[in-house]
Amino acid sequence: MPVGTAGAVKGVSPQQLKETGAEIVLANTYHLLVRPGVDAVEALGGLHKLMAWDGPILTDSGGYQIFSLSGLTRVDDDGVEFASHVDGAKIYLNAEIVTTIQNRLGADIIMCFDECAHFPSDDTQLNKAVKRTIRWAQQCKQAHSNKSQMLFGIVQGGINPDLRSYCADELVKLGFDGYAIGGLSVGEGHADMIKTVAHTTQFLPKDKPRYLMGVGTPGDIIAAVKAGVDMFDCVLPTRNGRNAFAFTENGALRLRNNAHINDTRSIEAGCDCYCCENFSRGALRHFFNVGEMLGPILVSLHNLRFYQRLMGKIRQLIEKNEFAEWSVEQLK
Repeated sequence: MPVGTAGAVKGVSPQQLKETGAEIVLANTYHLLVRPGVDAVEALGGLHKLMAWDGPILTDSGGYQIFSLSGLTRVDDDGVEFASHVDGAKIYLNAEIVTTIQNRLGADIIMCFDECAHFPSDDTQLNKAVKRTIRWAQQCKQAHSNKSQMLFGIVQGGINPDLRSYCADELVKLGFDGYAIGGLSVGEGHADMIKTVAHTTQFLPKDKPRYLMGVGTPGDIIAAVKAGVDMFDCVLPTRNGRNAFAFTENGALRLRNNAHINDTRSIEAGCDCYCCENFSRGALRHFFNVGEMLGPILVSLHNLRFYQRLMGKIRQLIEKNEFAEWSVEQLK
């Protein structure tokens, strides 16, 4: 899922996004609450109308912002007080408020409020975050009033396998439309992340979507699919694209490098994206070095298409029962 935090995937129109193969996008509750506000989103016709996106949308609950904006928050068992990152205004969120906001925004999949703990955290801190996450999940389910939306629970617990098992078991008892694995890709490293994912998926229903939040690199995704994950979101395709970093099957290209000055090749031979079909590496390097906004847009488009091609290939290989063998080669 490409990430459109504030209602738009940076530098990419919805039509261009659709052409990359994206079928679902992500937006963020906290950021939309701060600007433009829920009333404004409703006045503009809801989130789909605001984003001009007629496909599915998933909204994160804002729980990740407890982690990412930790210097601006005060957390207790009932909820979180934020000092707005824009103007310092006080914003109070709890499970009921977050669910009501998401019901009003109108995304197709909404997330329970959760607490993403820092890494490293000791077991006492992790246990507190897990208990809050479970309690908030219960409250989110009770508050959820828009039955056309799917509600996903989020498993927390750091890299502690016992806490992950406990959190997953308690959420499954509550019964959600899907289950996310949160609180990873926060500094624990690839090996611990995948070990934790593989452990956690054992406790999640096989007939419900499993969503690994905020991940990741192509290698992360392949390893996580192997461990049983279905869905991903990550800012890397567009964030790296804006910084002249292109993903290819043969590794990364850094397009500001002098090696590309006279390079007439596309970013990746065989890629069917608009960027690769029309622009050379040399042209892209020039756009970045003169500050031309077209450069970040084009490389973002390539990266988004690269990720969709990767996911499409994974689906095909799974259907042919060839994924396991292929993944071993890819992860060497």
